Amino acid sequence: MSDAPRQSEADASGGQVFRCTVPPGEGRQRLDRFLGRQSFLPTRSRIAALVREGHVTVDGVVRKASFPVAEGAQVEVQLPPPEPSWVEPEDIALDVLHEDEAIIVIDKPAGMASHPAPGTRSGTLVAALLHRWRLTGDWPDPQRPGIVHRLDKDTTGVIVVAKTPVAMHALARQFSARTVQKRYRAVVIGVPREREGSIDLAIGRDPVDRKRMQARVGQARTARTRYTVREAFGVPGAAALLDVAPETGRTHQIRVHLASIGHAIVGDRTYGSGRAPSTVHATQRAVIESFPRQALHAASLTLRHPLGGHEVTFEAPLAHDMRRLVDSLRDR
Repeated sequence: MSDAPRQSEADASGGQVFRCTVPPGEGRQRLDRFLGRQSFLPTRSRIAALVREGHVTVDGVVRKASFPVAEGAQVEVQLPPPEPSWVEPEDIALDVLHEDEAIIVIDKPAGMASHPAPGTRSGTLVAALLHRWRLTGDWPDPQRPGIVHRLDKDTTGVIVVAKTPVAMHALARQFSARTVQKRYRAVVIGVPREREGSIDLAIGRDPVDRKRMQARVGQARTARTRYTVREAFGVPGAAALLDVAPETGRTHQIRVHLASIGHAIVGDRTYGSGRAPSTVHATQRAVIESFPRQALHAASLTLRHPLGGHEVTFEAPLAHDMRRLVDSLRDR
């Protein structure tokens, strides 16, 4: 990413105006590609919208995205004031694993959605973050400021949030390029036959129930998940604790993939029945079937820090209810 020499100022509407000069060696490229290399603009979709809506000029003239910029040209970008967000800040305690000027890393509890959605307007991570600190800048989506990835509402563990649009852009590029390493722990019903395995099954939206995802459907996208059996419980195998590493980031990927090989996550009644096999000892079966949520935990996240580019790893200990679940399975 390049940074052309630039200056910025606030305008009368509350937005910002950035002015930059196309440096030597960067002429003859499309306007949108030149803008995409500037760190003050967060996403390609945002750039496309600004150009389309006439907020970008070259030497004082509104140009299209395909316009070839010349060396020395003066490019001006007017960022409108951010749209008001209907997300109300809420005083919700957060378990902060790390915080600096660019990012905040949270150990998300079960029952907390990452951001507002139909049916979930309050109690979200975004609402808690808005109460904790004032978000400034031109966010791609004012309803989801700083959110570059998400965890399901009932999945616990590590989630990273950007504190500035520039940091969000840097993180989003890493997630898109699949360079972020994600590690999960899951308790599944039954024990996989192979101690280590890889699941390569495309995932798409269920054509009947649009809230569900499904493996091997017509409009599916490639998806891959690796797993290792960390510990097995019961004889015959009642359940297992897995280390799981998704190599892609499809919606509900881990849940769908594990269910597809016959080992649904304990408590996941969307992709499994929630019931243990009748061959499992009654006490273990009761433990498995009474667990109230999917037993899935984001254990660690490794990425390049938006400031400096050094590699950092953030970890969250196994959630309390999953620890109790594992202990109960061991004792029976």
